[in-house]
Amino acid sequence: MFKFDKLVFGDLGWGDELLFATLMTITVSILSMGLGLCLAIITVWAKLITNRITRLIANFYTTVVRGVPELLVIYLIFFGGNSVVMGVAKLFGYNGYIELNALTIGTIAIAFISATYSSEVIRAAYLAVNKGQVEAAKALGLNKIQIFLRVMGPQIIRYALPGIGNVWQITLKDTSLISVTGLVEIMRQTRIASNVEHSPLTFLITAAFLYLFLTTFSGKFFKVLELNYSKGYS
Repeated sequence: MFKFDKLVFGDLGWGDELLFATLMTITVSILSMGLGLCLAIITVWAKLITNRITRLIANFYTTVVRGVPELLVIYLIFFGGNSVVMGVAKLFGYNGYIELNALTIGTIAIAFISATYSSEVIRAAYLAVNKGQVEAAKALGLNKIQIFLRVMGPQIIRYALPGIGNVWQITLKDTSLISVTGLVEIMRQTRIASNVEHSPLTFLITAAFLYLFLTTFSGKFFKVLELNYSKGYS
């Protein structure tokens, strides 16, 4: 039975804990998406340049990360992240112990997953831009930076936005997997509250509504962005 009294704010309910967990989910999603987009841009660059080694590395990265379960990627980063960071630190002469917190590990893990999908979206958007426009811009005397900022960039964003919106939805829902790192986001808080109150149905339904609210709001937000960037195009 659904128990509304378990969701009130204050000492008698879990409303404030679920609110903070929702804010943590949003925080991780935004950080992961931002870092993922940066990794995606680097990956796209590596795939598009003529250097065979960089293309091989980029293709290997996207193939492996998309080819294994996402939870496995999170576990690998969770258990191997500290070792990698300490190994890099030793190269710079630091031999102390470094431990990444759950937020950092969760953000990096989701970003690695998100970047593989974003890279394909951005790559497709880049290839969709008519190269004749670049030639026309060069003929007008624009330099490479001006061509990217005024010609290529806006159109890449316009073509990429629908796909990036889908990647954001995936990223938002994938944050539920990082509950295994101990980070208290929606799913982790749901599990804690369910175990304490012995009312899993109440909190699972609440978690479902929270995710549905976030994804619905996000969908509308990206729809507005798409309409904004599509102005002047039929």
